Amino acid sequence: MTTTFVGRESELDTVKTALTQRRCVTLTGGGGVGKSRLALRVAEQVRGQYPDGVWWIDLSNLYDDRLFTATVCDAVDLLDHNPRAPVEALCEWLSGRQVLLVFDCCERVLASCLLLVSELLAAAPQLTVLATSRQAIGVRIEHRIEVAPLSTDEDGGSDAVRLFRERCATAAPALSLDAPGSAEAVSAICRRLEGIPLAVELACARLRESSLTEIAERLGSRLDTLVDETVWPRRHRALRTAIGWSHELCSPPERLLWARLSVFRGPLEADDAMSVCAGGPLDEDDIPWLLERLVDQSVLQQVGTRYRMLDTLCEYGAMWLAELGEENALARRHAAHFAAMLGEAEAGWLSDRQVAWYARIAATHADVRAALDHLIEADPEAAVEMAGRTGLFWPCCGHLHESRDYLERVLALGTPPGPSRTRALWALGITLALQGDHGTALRIGEECTEAAGQDGTPQSVLFAAHTLGLTHLMAGRPQIAYDVCDHALITHGTSPPSGAPQLCCMVIRTFAHSALGRLSEAYEAAIALRRLSVRYGEHWARSYAFHQLAFIDLLQGRAHDAERHARDMLASKHNLNDNLGIALALDLLTGANAVQGNGIAAARTSGTGNTFWRMLGHPNHGTPELSEVRDQWELQARKAVGDDAYDRAFRTALNDDAEQGLASVMHGPLPS
Repeated sequence: MTTTFVGRESELDTVKTALTQRRCVTLTGGGGVGKSRLALRVAEQVRGQYPDGVWWIDLSNLYDDRLFTATVCDAVDLLDHNPRAPVEALCEWLSGRQVLLVFDCCERVLASCLLLVSELLAAAPQLTVLATSRQAIGVRIEHRIEVAPLSTDEDGGSDAVRLFRERCATAAPALSLDAPGSAEAVSAICRRLEGIPLAVELACARLRESSLTEIAERLGSRLDTLVDETVWPRRHRALRTAIGWSHELCSPPERLLWARLSVFRGPLEADDAMSVCAGGPLDEDDIPWLLERLVDQSVLQQVGTRYRMLDTLCEYGAMWLAELGEENALARRHAAHFAAMLGEAEAGWLSDRQVAWYARIAATHADVRAALDHLIEADPEAAVEMAGRTGLFWPCCGHLHESRDYLERVLALGTPPGPSRTRALWALGITLALQGDHGTALRIGEECTEAAGQDGTPQSVLFAAHTLGLTHLMAGRPQIAYDVCDHALITHGTSPPSGAPQLCCMVIRTFAHSALGRLSEAYEAAIALRRLSVRYGEHWARSYAFHQLAFIDLLQGRAHDAERHARDMLASKHNLNDNLGIALALDLLTGANAVQGNGIAAARTSGTGNTFWRMLGHPNHGTPELSEVRDQWELQARKAVGDDAYDRAFRTALNDDAEQGLASVMHGPLPS
C-alpha cells in the first residue's frame, strides 16, 4: 500500500485478538471498504508472533482457478522441483511450521480457497490463515469479521474525515479545510460516501479541479438519481457513485484508457500501455501523460516505473470495455504484445540484456499467463510458439508446475510439426528433468529429437540435444549426456555461438566431463565458457562455468579459489532469481569455508543452503556429486569452532528468512 493507515484502531485489536484464538479469520465487506489495507496492517503488527513467517498471497489478478495453487506456491517461495501435486508439496512445506498466510481477494477463486485452506489447516496444525473476501470462504472453523466503512459522525472528528483531510494534504496541499463552511462540507461529503475509504480517496483526487462545495453538490445529486443496481448491490451505491462520478469527470481519452487498462492482470509499464491500449482516438504518444493523469485522480497507483489499478476500479473499467465492445480486440492486442515480448526476450538472451529480460518476464508473469490462456483458445500455433519461449525463463525461475501445465496443454492442441513445436517439446523435456521425472523427460526428449530431425534446423537439433543431455546427466548417465551434446555441437554448432541452445549444450558437456572424472577437460571447458559468456555479457551459462570451476577447485585443494568462484556463481544466480542455482552455489561455498577452517561461515552458509533446498522440495540434501564430501566438510567446520557454536550458527541461518540469510552470505566472508 502506498498511503498511510487512518483509523481502524478497534478493528486492529479485534482482528489481532481473533488470530490468537482462531486458526482461520476472514475479513469480509464490500469493495473499497479497506479489507486489504486492514489485513496488511495486522500482518505487519503480528509478524513477530509467527517464527516461520507471514506470507501475503495476492489473488486480485487471478481470473482462473487453474492458476490458484501455483500463485500460492509462488507467494510462499515454494518452488517445488518434484512432479508431485502442488497441494501435496504445500502441505508438506507448511507442516510443522508456525506461519500466518494472508489470502487477499478470495472472492476471485472462492471454491478453490475453500478446498485449499481446508487441506492446509488439516495438514499444518500450527498454521493460521487470515483472509479478505467479499463473502465468507466457507471453511468449517472460519471466524468472520465484517469490515465496516469508516465512521462518519456529525462532530467532524470521524475517521472518514481524518482520511479526507490527510488525502487532501497530498492532492491539494494549498487548499485550507479550516475556512468557514469547509468542515461542514467535508463531513457532508464523507457521509454521502458512507465512509468508504476508496470513495473518499477518489473524491479527494478531484480537489485539484473542483471546490468542496461543488464536490458535495455533485455527489448529492448523483446519489439521489442513482437507480441502476443491476451491476452492484444497493449497499455499494456510494462506491459506485464515487467511481462513476470520477469516471464522468475524466476526459474521453482518460476514460478510454481506464477501460483498456482493465485487460492487464498485473502492474504494467508505460510501454505496455502504449503497445496494447493505443488506437482510434488514443494516440500512442499521449498515453504516458494520460497515465499520469489517472494517477493524479487516484484511478492508478504508481510504484517506481510501474502502474497498477485497484481491483474494484479495474472491474469498473472492464465493465466499460464490454460496453464499448472492445473486450476481444484488447485481449488479442494484449496477447500479441506479451508474445512479442517473449520473442524479444529470447532474441536478447545471449546478450548483456539477459538479466534485464529475466526481471521483465518475472515482473509480467500474470500477464504472460493471461496471454497464453487467450492464445490457447484463439490461436493454437501462436500459443505453441509462445509457450516454447518460456523455456528459457520459467524453469530457471522455479515455475516448473506452471511450465509443465502450459506446455502439456499447448502440445495437446494438435498443431502441425515445426521449429516452434520442437522448442515446446524441449521446454517440456527440461521441465520434467528438473522435476526429477526422468522417465517422462526421456520420452519427451526422444520425441523432440525426432521432431528436430524433421525440422532440419540447427537450433532444433541443439534444443533436442540439450533436453536429452540434461535428462541423462541428471539421471546419472554422464557419458550418454556428453555424447549427445558433443555430437550436436560438432555437427550444428557455430563459432561464435548463434543462440541459447548452443550454450545450453556446452554447459551439459562441461558438467559431463567432470562427472566422468575428466577434471582437466572440464576446467578448460569451464574457462572457455566463462570467457565466452563474459564476451556476450550473459549470466546463465557463466554461472555454471563458475560452478564447475569452484567444484574442481575444491576437489583439487584450491579452497580460496573455490570460494571466489562460488561467490561469483552466487551473484550471477541471484541476478537471475534462480533459486536452484543459488542452492548449488551455497553448497560449494559451504565446502570452501569449511576447508579453509571458517566453521561459523560454513555453518551459516549450510543453514541458508538447506533453506533454499527445502524451498525447492529437496530438504536436507543437495547435489549428489557433493554427497560424499558434504559430511566431511561438516566435520571440518565443527572441529574448527566446536559443536555448540556450529549448531547455533546453523540453526540461526536455517530459521532465518531466506533472502536475509542470502544477503548475509553475499555480504562477504563471515568471521569464525
